[in-house]
Amino acid sequence: MAIKVANNQSLTAITALPAAITGGAMTLLETQTASSSATLSFTSNIDSTYDEYVFKFYDIHPATDGERFSFQANASGGSGYNETITSTAFGAHHNEAGDTTAVGYDTAEDQAQGTAFQFISNTLGNDADQNMNGTLHLFAPSSTTFVKHFMAESNVAQNSDFTIHRFHAGYINTTSAITEIQFKMSSGNIDSGIIKLFGVS
Repeated sequence: MAIKVANNQSLTAITALPAAITGGAMTLLETQTASSSATLSFTSNIDSTYDEYVFKFYDIHPATDGERFSFQANASGGSGYNETITSTAFGAHHNEAGDTTAVGYDTAEDQAQGTAFQFISNTLGNDADQNMNGTLHLFAPSSTTFVKHFMAESNVAQNSDFTIHRFHAGYINTTSAITEIQFKMSSGNIDSGIIKLFGVS
């Protein structure tokens, strides 16, 4: 079998991929914008259409200094956003003075069969220039066989002049389909910010 190569070392004006190359496309399903919002809830668009859903967070700014951004879920037909979660949390931080750094596990941000809102950031600052950005991946939420895995990554400008990069992961311990996700701060409102929901095919 001959191996074909591009001899001119450049490719330009590609307008379509071959039909055999599929997967990985992200479809924007919904956008919500916070404005002194107690919660932001996604109550539609999470179904069996996609095997992975991605929430992207842009410039999340808390009304109250030193609070964490969090989420919880409702199973189909459920209410109260109190599904059982087991999770992990670790991260790295570095301060503006350049004299404090660390990498480690954070037991204050995990759960062991808990029903509280799951933290997906460390404490955010509410100074005018402080915010959080990140992502949350939710896998196969419509499965009625398996638990529902999630992975989150965030970076925050903390209230004490640190940048904190956090990784949270775990599973929602139910075999019922997950159909709703809600976001809120650990206390106080989401002053501003945007959350976009994508389906991944």
